[in-house]
This record gives sequence, structure tokens and C-alpha cells, in this order.
Amino acid sequence: MTSQRIHAAGTATAEPLQALRDAFGFVPAAAALMANSPALLNTFFSAFGHFRGGGTFGAAERQVLLLANAVANGAEWAVAFHTLEALADGVEPEVVEALRRGEVPGNPRMAALSAFSQALIEQRGHVDDTDLAAFRAAGFTEEQGFEVIAGVAISAMTNYTVNLARPALEEDVAPHAWTAGHPADA
Repeated sequence: MTSQRIHAAGTATAEPLQALRDAFGFVPAAAALMANSPALLNTFFSAFGHFRGGGTFGAAERQVLLLANAVANGAEWAVAFHTLEALADGVEPEVVEALRRGEVPGNPRMAALSAFSQALIEQRGHVDDTDLAAFRAAGFTEEQGFEVIAGVAISAMTNYTVNLARPALEEDVAPHAWTAGHPADA
């Protein structure tokens, strides 16, 4: 699949796509691609709304989690997009750069969050007690461990969509391009 597969929105996807256009000034390519399946786009849009609006993570923590997941999934578009969003949401540039390189950030709280999220992905949810203990030692709650699962699920929808379709980067996102397998170039 290529970026030419971006869908022209029908009535079943028009509302979420308009909300994204209003929020970003453009429809992110991942969402436009998800519009090929109203079930996928509407599930993503609902889940992300609950994650953002009903979750306990702040904007910077959400972006660290989503960026770490994008790197773990080798999702080039998503890494670039979440780099843009992370910097806009106040994530320290050093943290963003470390995540893009596949490294643990120097900020202990962000390191624990990204490591726990990546462990969930890499171990398919079978994290051990030391993973959870490190997460909790950074000040996160057990309940937030479950909230990370929501972030992993949202990332899977976005990351797998862009990995399948390989869309071009939008103009605002392009300066943050990243190539899977070459994180040192990030």
C-alpha cells in the first residue's frame, strides 16, 4: 500500500476527521488512512478521546508513551508525528532525542514510563515484577500501569496503519523524519 490509499471521508468518518483537522490544522495521514475502515477510525478516535480526556497522564507523559511505542513498533510516520507533538507538549528535547535513538531517557520518570510501555509491547503484556516495580518506583500507580495498556492499544492502531500504508509525511511533520533501523540518524 502507498500514501495514494488515503481515503476520501464518507459520512461515517467525517466527524472524527473534521475534529482532527480542527485540532491540527490538517488531517494526520494515519487518521486519513484509518478512514478506509470506519470501524478502525471510530474505535481509535473514541479510545484516544478516553485516553486523553479520562486518563491520568499529562500531555508530556502521553507523548513520551506514544513516541516510545512508535519507536518500538518501527513506525516512521508515527515517530515523526509524535516528535512534533512531544516537543509542542513540553517534552524536553533530550528526552525526545533519546527515545528516537531507542535509548532510555535521562529523566527518571520518563525513562520508567517509556521502558514500561516498551516492555509491554516487546513482551506482549507478559511483563515481570521488576518491570512493574521500576514503573511504580518512578511514582506511577498500579492503575496507571493499566492505563499504559490503553496507550499501547492506541499506538498499535496508528503504528500498524502507517506501517502497512507508509504515508508521506505532512509538511509540519517532515522536519522530524525518522527511519526505522537507523535511530542514530534521528
